[in-house]
Amino acid sequence: MTKKKQAKFDFEIALEELEELVSSMEDGELSLEESLQAFEKGIKLTRECQTALKNAEQKVQVLLNESGDTTELDLDEVEE
Repeated sequence: MTKKKQAKFDFEIALEELEELVSSMEDGELSLEESLQAFEKGIKLTRECQTALKNAEQKVQVLLNESGDTTELDLDEVEE
């Protein structure tokens, strides 16, 4: 993915699109071809979201390390 594409990626919009795709697939009103296209787009959006989350996690880790805290970030503790 180029830097231009990354700058245009909006996590919240991608998440909304994923929710809409899942909803339309669950309704069962799509043809087989439409379902396959929706599934393919959903996989692509999921991968882009995972990449965005991984990049955000890495940024947080870098910021923590720059502030002098060199301990590993434990996301399980942050979520609790």
